[in-house]
Amino acid sequence: MSAPKRREQLIAVARKTFAERGYDGTSVEEIAARAKVSKPVVYEHFGGKEGLYAVVVDREVTSLLDRIARALTGEHPRVLVEQAALALLDYIEGDTDGFRVLVRDSPVGAGGSFSSVLNEVAHQAEHILDREFKSRGYDTKLAELYSQALVGMVALTGRWWLDARKPRKEVVAAHLVNLAWNGLSHLDAKPSLSPASSDDRDD
Repeated sequence: MSAPKRREQLIAVARKTFAERGYDGTSVEEIAARAKVSKPVVYEHFGGKEGLYAVVVDREVTSLLDRIARALTGEHPRVLVEQAALALLDYIEGDTDGFRVLVRDSPVGAGGSFSSVLNEVAHQAEHILDREFKSRGYDTKLAELYSQALVGMVALTGRWWLDARKPRKEVVAAHLVNLAWNGLSHLDAKPSLSPASSDDRDD
């Protein structure tokens, strides 16, 4: 096997193993055994487990961001929210191992993580919300807060759906958009907690 093909084989084996066992539960010995090579071969290509993990995660981050970027073709904000939600659910359905790698705890200092992906997606969403807030007369400084909230809602639902797989992804996306869009359609310009909640915190 040529060096490039061996490298791709090791990445594929590591991706599946990390998805099944997580970073801490995976050893270079197991990856080598599954790939039917010696441990030095893994070290030769990646320098060790952390280097191999970083390559796997970087590929997944790129894949997910590309998928979402390609999906965002609509002009209306509601359509964009629908497309983003479906793109994430499509990724979970089609690249389950990759998503499992991203959502598992990563080692300190590892490059890329699900958190970094969500931050990038939220940054894209922020620009969309900024335009909407301007048109509705809301404080555009809060677009970042709302984008984080929206992306977090979709991502956490996606993690739940990873194992549940019911209802169908189109139904899940429709309900996410229903909550997000109908909430956004009736935003208070200056929201505040109800007096009861404020009183409770003063006790």
